[in-house]
Amino acid sequence: MRRLNKVRTLILLALILTGCTPFASSPMPTLAPPPTETFVPNTSLPPATATLPPTVTPMPAPNISRVLIVSFDGLRPDAIAQANMINVMSLMQAGAYTLTAQTIMPSITLPAHSSMLVGTCPAKHIVRWNEYIPSNGYALGTDIFDLAHAAGMRTVMVVGKEKLQQITEPASLDYFAFVDDTDKIEDPYSIAQLANKQISQGFSLMFVHFPNGDLAGHDYGWMSRKQLEAYADDDVSFGYILETLKNKTMYDSTLIIITSDHGGHDTTHGINIPEDMTIPWIVSGPGILPMQLTTQVHTMDTAATAAFALSLPLPAEWDGVPIYEAFGLPSVASVGC
Repeated sequence: MRRLNKVRTLILLALILTGCTPFASSPMPTLAPPPTETFVPNTSLPPATATLPPTVTPMPAPNISRVLIVSFDGLRPDAIAQANMINVMSLMQAGAYTLTAQTIMPSITLPAHSSMLVGTCPAKHIVRWNEYIPSNGYALGTDIFDLAHAAGMRTVMVVGKEKLQQITEPASLDYFAFVDDTDKIEDPYSIAQLANKQISQGFSLMFVHFPNGDLAGHDYGWMSRKQLEAYADDDVSFGYILETLKNKTMYDSTLIIITSDHGGHDTTHGINIPEDMTIPWIVSGPGILPMQLTTQVHTMDTAATAAFALSLPLPAEWDGVPIYEAFGLPSVASVGC
């Protein structure tokens, strides 16, 4: 009995020692409490599930149905007020304008109008002659009439000098007419009459050219009384065109661009001086903000702005760019020749 009690005592002592003695293996690691999460908003990147905003592509006003480009040949910006061209000044007040736009060298009629309507510098359109020479063909490149006609739009050109037909091929025009001093038409408003007939038939793109200011400048001098009178008369003719647009309920949906091919000095032009190179540029119509433009405008920008307004693609070779500022859009630098 004494022996049994001794055994029990030894077993109990072993159990007690085992419970108090650590295991030979490594002790369990002590887990640190999780850190308190602090939320910091991420302002640099969108959430993974967010949709990035689309790239903004400038679009013209949706209610532009047609574009009318008007060129007063030889018009210096300072002649507008001195000749009291009330219709031109009215559109300046209602639209966007600059009196410091620049033409190209040589600052003469056919090359400058080619750059205006082809959208490129002379080195690309190659028109450097200034007479009607049919054997020279037409300006190279895709011009604004090519674009519009290919898109199924009706195109019209009414001009005061025959040589301007060498800007674009006849196939790109639905109507072409010229009136100059070789025509036996004494009515000083014959250009407006021809243009008004085409307005009645409808158009998408029309170019109207008034030659008389340039002709008077060569005869009597730039800024002479005779030249200013010629511009005043041309402004009256232009007023008849505006009146027809209004009577046909077409005025409010027509974008109008007013400009010139060059200025002049003494009784000539064609050299690289401010009097010859500086031209007015005015745009008025749907979606145009009234302002004096800060963008430097070049004559090639006329074709690009017309193409933009008509939702036509701009050829990659064009040097001109749309004057987006007039539409309230971010500007793109316009580079001269």
